[in-house]
Amino acid sequence: MIPAVKVCGVCSPEDAVLIAEEGADYLGVILDLGRMRTQSTTSAAAILRAATGPRYVGVFVDPEPEVVHSQAERLGLDVIQLHGSEGPELVESLNSSGHRVWKALRPRDLDEFLEGLERYAEIVDAILLDGWSPAGPGGTGTPFPWREVARAREQIPEGTGLVIAGGLNPTNVADAIEILRPDVVDVSSGVESAPKVKDPDLVEAFISKVRIGRRVT
Repeated sequence: MIPAVKVCGVCSPEDAVLIAEEGADYLGVILDLGRMRTQSTTSAAAILRAATGPRYVGVFVDPEPEVVHSQAERLGLDVIQLHGSEGPELVESLNSSGHRVWKALRPRDLDEFLEGLERYAEIVDAILLDGWSPAGPGGTGTPFPWREVARAREQIPEGTGLVIAGGLNPTNVADAIEILRPDVVDVSSGVESAPKVKDPDLVEAFISKVRIGRRVT
């Protein structure tokens, strides 16, 4: 199965147009305050309006429920991505209100992955795996331990998707797909020419490698 592609941390309408034209399946905007790629409601709306085709993902870190509901409605989000230390109660409340929810985990080893899976796998639409870094909860270009996690790939329940992020780029995404068999691959800094600026050649190369499933030689 060829996974879907999400390009996250989009910071301009121009980049949104590029990503849509290259055929990405999901486009993500950061809605948590104080991050390098954070967007206001106004700027996020402009970015999402520019993209025709991809589904819209809003990324939140430990949000208040009313903030998520408000942003999801105002921006027409298709997916709520929770990228902090949100508890199962918040996740379940968002799911029960009709939102599609992806919960991010940042496992440093197999045990942390299994602990997160036990807490969230049955109450989300997808588990998103990102690399742990002291620099922040995401967008740092840090991978998680692919091969350790792959040993427990079959423990993800049927019907719960797997999204992988963290350090992906055009040169390694085919290997990640082969090892982890994800439903979605998620890239941000790995297709940037500078912080907050997506590179057309890197976006095209990344999506091409996903679609054809070949390694860079």
